[in-house]
Amino acid sequence: MKDTIIKILGQFPQNNRGSLIPLLQKVQNLEGYISSDAIHAISTHLRVSRSTIYGVSSFYSQFRFNPPGRNSIKICLGTACHVQGGDFLLNALSLEIGIKPGETTEDKRFDLERVACLGCCALAPVMMINNNIHSRMSVIKLREILNRYA
Repeated sequence: MKDTIIKILGQFPQNNRGSLIPLLQKVQNLEGYISSDAIHAISTHLRVSRSTIYGVSSFYSQFRFNPPGRNSIKICLGTACHVQGGDFLLNALSLEIGIKPGETTEDKRFDLERVACLGCCALAPVMMINNNIHSRMSVIKLREILNRYA
């Protein structure tokens, strides 16, 4: 990983704060997340404090600080999904797999995200695993669907 970060840093000028977001995007695209090692290296390269980097990267929902799981779960919490029990579904899922949104299971099987809308309002509540939409979700269907993803 360090070689990858060094290679990425070489593509951006030193001491240029304007490079922070494109640099974070590039690291995340190649590594899948922003590690503490990457933040330290970026801090040194751009001469920006680590707390500034954390502040900027945590502001934008596109950045993650944990490695992704083999299967990415997104629970829709848009208006239609919320009204149809999206919050309840998210809580049940969190209990079932043992993580909160923004985290990855220890076995790296799943990561979990809450999203504002998946664009499937007529099918609410909706859960997406990888690129597969699961509609009209219920707690009863949850375990059966999770078992499909090894």
